[in-house]
Amino acid sequence: MSHDHDHTHDHGHSHAPSVSAANERVVLTGFALTAGFMLVEVVGGVLSGSLALIADAGHMLTDAAALLLAWVGFRIGRRASDARRTFGYMRFEVLAGLVNAVTLFALVVWIVWEAIQRLRSPGEVLAGPMLAVAVVGLLVNCLVFWILHRGDQSHVNIRGATVHVLGDLLGSVAAIIAALVIHFTGWMPIDPILSVLVCLLILRSAWALLRSAFDILMEAVPPDIDITVLRDHVRGSVPGVAEVDHVHVWSITSGKVLATLELTLTAGAQPAQVVPAVKRALAQRFAIGHATVEVVHAPQAQCALEQPRSSGTHVHNHGHHHDHAHDGAYDHPHDTTHAPGPAR
Repeated sequence: MSHDHDHTHDHGHSHAPSVSAANERVVLTGFALTAGFMLVEVVGGVLSGSLALIADAGHMLTDAAALLLAWVGFRIGRRASDARRTFGYMRFEVLAGLVNAVTLFALVVWIVWEAIQRLRSPGEVLAGPMLAVAVVGLLVNCLVFWILHRGDQSHVNIRGATVHVLGDLLGSVAAIIAALVIHFTGWMPIDPILSVLVCLLILRSAWALLRSAFDILMEAVPPDIDITVLRDHVRGSVPGVAEVDHVHVWSITSGKVLATLELTLTAGAQPAQVVPAVKRALAQRFAIGHATVEVVHAPQAQCALEQPRSSGTHVHNHGHHHDHAHDGAYDHPHDTTHAPGPAR
């Protein structure tokens, strides 16, 4: 197999995005406040006998986890890739999110079980301490919300953490309502009832986190990208593109989208001009920062990833010549012309 390489490769890059120190401080401060008061709510819930406070502490756990994952994502995003982990440790954030989601489901099951027991046999709840802790919790959540708004709201992790805090504001309000009802009416079942409502907030957050982590680990297409629309956009907006085949789009971690695709060019089109234009179109329209584009003169009948292969069978198609161009994250183009290898 002969190779004719023409590389212009810039090694002065990193797959990690640029990180703002201000964003790190914002999420770390928010995490410290949220996690600290979560412990206060647990103690307050145990001492006052309020399941609603304990449930709200569980919801604050989701907030603290979201903020911690954002901070971990920033820190790990600085680590350079190496020969073994070419994308660094970006997926640590996703693995931590998966563990967090499973833990939250277990927490919901426990709170619902405890609520059922308390509805059958209501226990004494001290409305005064419960109200005091719930009000302070509301104030802490308002403070964390304000702190997060000082960060970069365009960043997916900070935006997600902000949504979590908004949900926890509702949990604090539910605990305040339960304390007031108990104080003025003495009706104890309101505490387990509202704790179950708070569990629905936790369940919603846990499900969204689990689905997001699962999709990333399964290398699913990000929900805001449609492969058909992507193909049509590349064909329609980039001169020289005749066909787009074998498109694969996935996320290495939250907000870091990658793609591979195969192009067939029109007669006379130059790969050196078309390939960078395709990558710009993918970055501008779909926020795909890392694209591997392969230019072929005779498209393969089937991509190896799109059909099952029997064990030990290797599919090679050497019947065509193509130009291969790869662009790593955030624009470091190099063009290669060689005989084909297996598609990703």
